[in-house]
Amino acid sequence: MENLKRKKKLDLKWILLNCFLLLMFCPSYQKTFFESIEAKKWQTRKEVLDNLLPLATSPKIEPGDFAELVRVLKKVLSKDTNVMIVTVAAKCLCGLAIGLRKKFNPFAVACVGAILEKFKEKKVMVVAALRDAIDAIFLTTTLQSIIEDVLAALDSKNPSVRSETATFLARAIRHCTQATLPKSVLKPLSVALVKKIGDTSPEVRDAVALSLGTAMKVVGEKHLMPFISDLDKIKQDKIKECCENVELATGGGKKKKEKPAAKEPTKPAAAAAPAKSAGPSKAKPAKAKTRPASASSAGKATKSKKKTKASEESEKKMEPAYSPEDVDEKAADALPASMLQQLAHANWKERLAGMEELTTKIHNMEKKDIDCQLYVRLTAKKPGYKDANFQVLKAKFALIGILAEKGKFSRTSAGVCIGGIVEKIGDIKQSATAKETMTSMAEACGLQFVALEAISYAFDSQKNPKNQSETINWFTQAIQEFGFTAIKVKNFISYIKKALVATNPAIRTSAISTVGVMYMYMGAPLRMLFEDEKPALLAQIDAEFQKVTGTSPPAPFRGVKKEEKTDDVDGDDGEDDGDEDVGDVGGGAAPSIQDLVPRVDISDQITSALIEELGDSKWKVRGQGLERVQTILNGNKFITSNLGELPTALKPRLSDTNKILSTNTANICTQLAHAIGPAVKVHVRTLVPGLLMLNCDSKASVRAASITALSAWEEQVGLAPFIEDEMLNTVLAKESPFLRMEVFGWLEEKLAKYHTLPSDLALSVPILYAALEDRNPDVRKKAQGVLPLFMMHISYEKCVKMTNKLKPSSKTQVMQILEKQRPNIPAKPEKPGKAKKTKAAEEKKRPKTAPAKTESSSTDTSPVETTTAPTTTTKKKSASKPKAEASSNQPDPPPAAAAPPPASAVPPPAATNKKSKLTKGKATKSSKKQEEEDVGPPVILNNLKDKRFRDEDNLKVLKWNFNVPRDEIIDQLREQMQPCVNSSLFTSLFHADFKHHITAIATLKEAVSSCKEASIGALDIILKWVTLRFFDTNTTVNIKALEFLQVLFNMLAEEDYSMHDYEAYAFLPYLILKIGENKENIRKMVRNCIKTITKIYPASKIFQFIIDGLKSKNARQRTECLDELGTLIDLYGINVCQPSPPKALKDIAVQISDRDNSVRSAALNTLVQAYAIVGEGIYKMVGRLNEKDVSLLEERIKRSSKKVKSAAPPKTAPSQESKLTKQDVKKSSLQAPSNGSDRPSTAPSQTSSNIRNSNVPQVFKLDLDGLGLNDGDSNDNIPQLEDMDHVQDLLTDAVKLPERRLQKPNLTVAQLDFIISQIASNDIAISLQSLKQLDEALQDSDRCKVLTDHVDQLVVTTSLQLRMAFSKYMSDENTSKDVIRMYRCLVALLMSLFQNRMLATKASKDVLCDLVNGLITVLIDNRLESFEEGPQVIRSINMLMVKVLDQSDPTNSMCALLKLLQEYVAQESSSQKFVQLIMKCLWRMVRSMPEIIHDINIERLLLSLHVFLKAFPSAVWKERTNDTPLRTIKTILHSLAKILGAKVLNNLVLINDKNSEVELYLKKIVKNNRKSVGGDHINGSVQETRSHSSSSSKLASPRRASARTNDILAEIFKRIGSKENTREGLAELFDFKCKYPDVDIEPFLKKTSPFFQSYIERGLKNIATEREKAQSEKQRSKENNVTSVDSISSSEGGTPANQDVSTSQLRDRLKVLRARCGLDNGSEAVQESAPVKQGKPELVSSSSIESDTPITLGSSSSTSSTQAQVPNTNVDDLRKRLERIKKGGSIN
Repeated sequence: MENLKRKKKLDLKWILLNCFLLLMFCPSYQKTFFESIEAKKWQTRKEVLDNLLPLATSPKIEPGDFAELVRVLKKVLSKDTNVMIVTVAAKCLCGLAIGLRKKFNPFAVACVGAILEKFKEKKVMVVAALRDAIDAIFLTTTLQSIIEDVLAALDSKNPSVRSETATFLARAIRHCTQATLPKSVLKPLSVALVKKIGDTSPEVRDAVALSLGTAMKVVGEKHLMPFISDLDKIKQDKIKECCENVELATGGGKKKKEKPAAKEPTKPAAAAAPAKSAGPSKAKPAKAKTRPASASSAGKATKSKKKTKASEESEKKMEPAYSPEDVDEKAADALPASMLQQLAHANWKERLAGMEELTTKIHNMEKKDIDCQLYVRLTAKKPGYKDANFQVLKAKFALIGILAEKGKFSRTSAGVCIGGIVEKIGDIKQSATAKETMTSMAEACGLQFVALEAISYAFDSQKNPKNQSETINWFTQAIQEFGFTAIKVKNFISYIKKALVATNPAIRTSAISTVGVMYMYMGAPLRMLFEDEKPALLAQIDAEFQKVTGTSPPAPFRGVKKEEKTDDVDGDDGEDDGDEDVGDVGGGAAPSIQDLVPRVDISDQITSALIEELGDSKWKVRGQGLERVQTILNGNKFITSNLGELPTALKPRLSDTNKILSTNTANICTQLAHAIGPAVKVHVRTLVPGLLMLNCDSKASVRAASITALSAWEEQVGLAPFIEDEMLNTVLAKESPFLRMEVFGWLEEKLAKYHTLPSDLALSVPILYAALEDRNPDVRKKAQGVLPLFMMHISYEKCVKMTNKLKPSSKTQVMQILEKQRPNIPAKPEKPGKAKKTKAAEEKKRPKTAPAKTESSSTDTSPVETTTAPTTTTKKKSASKPKAEASSNQPDPPPAAAAPPPASAVPPPAATNKKSKLTKGKATKSSKKQEEEDVGPPVILNNLKDKRFRDEDNLKVLKWNFNVPRDEIIDQLREQMQPCVNSSLFTSLFHADFKHHITAIATLKEAVSSCKEASIGALDIILKWVTLRFFDTNTTVNIKALEFLQVLFNMLAEEDYSMHDYEAYAFLPYLILKIGENKENIRKMVRNCIKTITKIYPASKIFQFIIDGLKSKNARQRTECLDELGTLIDLYGINVCQPSPPKALKDIAVQISDRDNSVRSAALNTLVQAYAIVGEGIYKMVGRLNEKDVSLLEERIKRSSKKVKSAAPPKTAPSQESKLTKQDVKKSSLQAPSNGSDRPSTAPSQTSSNIRNSNVPQVFKLDLDGLGLNDGDSNDNIPQLEDMDHVQDLLTDAVKLPERRLQKPNLTVAQLDFIISQIASNDIAISLQSLKQLDEALQDSDRCKVLTDHVDQLVVTTSLQLRMAFSKYMSDENTSKDVIRMYRCLVALLMSLFQNRMLATKASKDVLCDLVNGLITVLIDNRLESFEEGPQVIRSINMLMVKVLDQSDPTNSMCALLKLLQEYVAQESSSQKFVQLIMKCLWRMVRSMPEIIHDINIERLLLSLHVFLKAFPSAVWKERTNDTPLRTIKTILHSLAKILGAKVLNNLVLINDKNSEVELYLKKIVKNNRKSVGGDHINGSVQETRSHSSSSSKLASPRRASARTNDILAEIFKRIGSKENTREGLAELFDFKCKYPDVDIEPFLKKTSPFFQSYIERGLKNIATEREKAQSEKQRSKENNVTSVDSISSSEGGTPANQDVSTSQLRDRLKVLRARCGLDNGSEAVQESAPVKQGKPELVSSSSIESDTPITLGSSSSTSSTQAQVPNTNVDDLRKRLERIKKGGSIN
């Protein structure tokens, strides 16, 4: 721990250091450096390195391109003979590794190999420097990266190299953890070290023992023991001693003095263990107790807990077996004697009853009390699994399955019963149960163990073919359920082969099915394992492979039970064996075929005689030797890499003077690559140079054999070994045209599939440049072909830089070639396995029981997750995915009015801590400057656009030209875009999650209108970013991007903007790619974009981009491009064809011979459009066509009935065309008038008259299509003439006019803007007409979509008209009568708008604030009462308010209300009625908060609440008489805390105030959450607010239903449920609610169905209405009988004292008396409201929130208003006030 703390401190100090710019001072960039380092005098070389040493040993170095410098130092280290120079070079490398740290990683592997080889030096000074260098370099890489070089060094003949390598391994492993030392690295290292532990050199033996001991300390004894188990006891003890003495760099080591204390508790534990396997598991917890005294108590507890869990897992896998005596003894203690007698009874019925009783008993037991082995052995006791009764046997199997699922089922228990189950798996009555039981055992113990035991028993211990076939069938199904990683295929191959050749056809069929399933995971290499089978069987296997080809393996949903997994992260015993770790992750990864095949060691067959033959001077003898080698390889298809001296003997044969022998040797090398596999890498340096040099031969057959061998080696080891150590560079340096031609051609095929290659590849660039100027044309051609791939790996900039060393003439020529080939640079392929790892990681996050994930979502998939993730995924996959994942790990909030959640519902501490750390980390990173940038404009205005264009002119940046986006292209765009957008938008633009891209597009769309100048200034990079989105496969992103483009181009057209050529070249080619999309809606949007672009960019230039789209292989894209070309020709004339009409029309005419029918038809239609302009000249322009194409064109022209236009437009000169780019949009648009439709049809069936085809712009023509007068169903038949005899009848008949069906034209954007603007007109008639038109559009589902982007505009103008009606028209006598009509139309329009959920959610916060302000202002206007329809208007507005709150975005609604409340609270003269209505709206939102909580942006809401409390803190309200607004705010906070719990504190990221009252209040609520006895306040069960009357009386706090009231409610609901007493039960429930208003009946309602709940609510409302009517009639009768105040007084005085008069009755009487005395009820209600207690305000009462009173304060709602303001008035106070009013009335 001390080491770890010290390391963290050093890391922190290093981070705080300033970077040293080594490359600016380094002499490696001076011309003299390379000359000096190659000097013959050692003093010169040493002087150069001495100058470099102080610079290279800086503590922290700025990262950069150190490839050349490291290469030089490595070369000096490897080849220089002067030990002093080697020492300085090693120190320089050490300094670079320390200063660069992880940035040194690309050079680490090459340096490690050179240093290990240099350990042969005996000078202590040199060895010490090399040790320091390799230790520093190792910290920049991993063991897995350098394992090949380490293994090769361990096999070195030099004992110094072996000992130093082993010592280095020991030091390196000290820095590893169990995660960084996986089994794939541990196994080869351990095998190699075990071989060397018996080395003749004692230094090597000691170093190897130290390495193995260190590895044991890191991974644990049980993981290393399989590799050292064959060693004798002395060597094992030595390794264990080293393990105990070593101290890990991570702080995990022990000091020697603690060793005796650790041994004492180990001895009794080991002695008590009945088996060897139990010994280690019991000893480990004992060791955990002996910790250093400096360790903290928390660390002790954690370590002890981890050891305990590891011990339990070990026991679960294998536990001591019970003897029969132990079973009898334990059974007697655990089960009654009667049950044991039943289980062993001779009568099967007794045994069955005993099994059923035992099963029931186990069901009721706790997991910790179940002794699985005991009960399994009980089932196995005689008659055991050979029970003759199938029912008893079935019960036994079922019991074993229950034990596996419910208890701690060990492999010992499984081993007892697997054989018996397999014996019965073929029984038709027991098969299903047996298979289910084995599956349950596999989940408990691992599929690998259970399957291997079952299959081995089926084939080795019994002979029933039915059992064998069914066992294999179960295994096949289990693979698909558990995943392929749950098994080690190698263990099963022998049994599968045995089944394939079985005589029973059922077994063969089952085995073939198993092989087919394995093929889904492993693919074609699986067939190699069965190539030795008979042809007939092989044909059946191939047929099975054919069936499953292309089938994706199913996602696994089973695995080892989660209880067996621990939270151990770095403990030694936190993991199971390899076969247990698999199965939980997924079923995707398949083992390499190379690991499955058995390999033969042929080193014994490579005798000295054979080696002598290969080196004989006679070519015939050498040939015989090669034939013997081929014979050996033909007899052993798979061999090990141990070839003895064969590689050394084959090397000279590759350059044999006899070409036949050279060819045979190359063929042998090919065989070696296939036979050895990836392990052939150890022989690369020996044989590959000779294979490369073999290409110098002039014979094509020799070169072909060489290329075949090279390809075989490349498939096994990759291309990197060919490039390392200057191997490729050395070979290419030989000036042989055949060599360069073949090698460059071979590299052209291989380089493209690698993501990264060694930096030594750059050494071959000068040779490549020389080949570009070679005299041989074939060499030049091959060099030019491979050049783009070199630029892909090295980068274009570096290639250009390397031309500086060429001669001026050569440089010019090479630069021209580089520039020409630059567009051909392919995109780098993804890193191998990256996609699979991503998919596996996603599957790992999902629950194992979930079905396979499909590609529809991201929502996840909504998430927007997809969308849930997303999108929520999301952080709910919208924003989000991270939110959804975080919330998914938390328990759901408890139901309303429920008790506090149990402890089990609380999230685990690990998850909580992880989340809190994440939140804390985010809060730390977000600085104040960052937040200020986020609140600024999304797009920042600057002048960098011109600089970007200049950089493109000067070739300083990469051209935006690619087939697939490359990393360097994206990085360049990221750098260009960062200064142009704020940080939050920048993060979303380049986020890996597509949901962030959608968010970014929405932000950019808003910025188009709010930041026009900035958007135009960043137009080029915005368009480039959109092109990247075109390569996304997510349809939602593509659609959103195209919608944004439409908005963007419309804005540019309105601003008369002309698109720059650079912008067009970077964008239009990729837009045209999308026109070939499969989805019609995307193609339609692309067409609309192209149509809009013609307003800002010359159509003639667009024509060139579109005609380039004809080169695509996508037939749909070619078709759409041809249609667009025809449209442009029809609109702009023949001169739009560029570069010239003949050239363009020839390219179009080529498409007539296309194979696709739609392409041919589109090409013909486009040429017909041109024919309508140029006439017969079209045939000359299209050039020479074959007869078939000419006939098709002529036929299409005849059928189209196109006539040549009378006046063809004059040809535009190039200069005129260039001027067109500078014309404004209005002028250019006159050249392309619309013909009534979005896209002019070019179908041959369409006819047009000379007038419509006229070249004159027909701006004012009659749009017959738009009026629907071209439809065939219009009634336009010519009437028939009548006979003269019926003339009189005709004169008297009514005239019947022909009917015409007119279509409603779609609204354009311009029309819509005009109509909306007319709403705010001062002329009421115009305004009403506009409202009517918009209301009609809203009623049409298709036309209303146009309003999607104009909702805010519409609501703003409507709010403006509302204010005008209130302030202007109501005060004018002439227009006051029209106000009611205006109000009704406005309300009707808004009602239609907010009934559309899609449109309603588009309303922003500020717009809603303005609207609510206007509606409430009208609502409290008393002048409306003077109109006849005034009350109806009030009710309509009230309904509209409800609709606005329900349908609009809840976040915008609540923020708007809070903003409005803050504004009116700040005004001392504001209307109390207005404030009351705002709070009523907020209460309504609070009441519905549980249902809409997932739609609310909690962060924005909390920010609005913070702003309110910052403006009006709690201390301010002590001076006010009414603190209801403050209580409302705190009610909202309280509700959020109740619903979200502690998670609400994670949403305070927008509040940049440490002393925020919101944060303090939320923390207090969360802290007291569990202490609270009441339930959710939203359902009326939270404590009521305290109301202080004049007598300071308090109401009783609300309570839950007591036992007595629960019984009453149960009886009432029972009556309601009966048909006879339903009405009576409802009446009793109504009376109960009146009598006990504070009792929550929600728990009783939740137990019923939704239909029954709605039935009860309707019944209660009907009863309330009836009683109110009866009460009002009774009141009216009383008022008629009252003649004076005295009579009222006498009647009141006559009321018995004990009569129970309700508060509402007294309040009603009080109101009547106040009205008769001339007092104002409303004002008095406000004045008489209960004073607020000074101090901490309470929450708003739940009754106020729960009330269903309308949101209005008109005359019809005065009662409800009074009730809301005086909620807790005491009955005695009302009586006293009533008496005072009576006395006052009598005095008056």
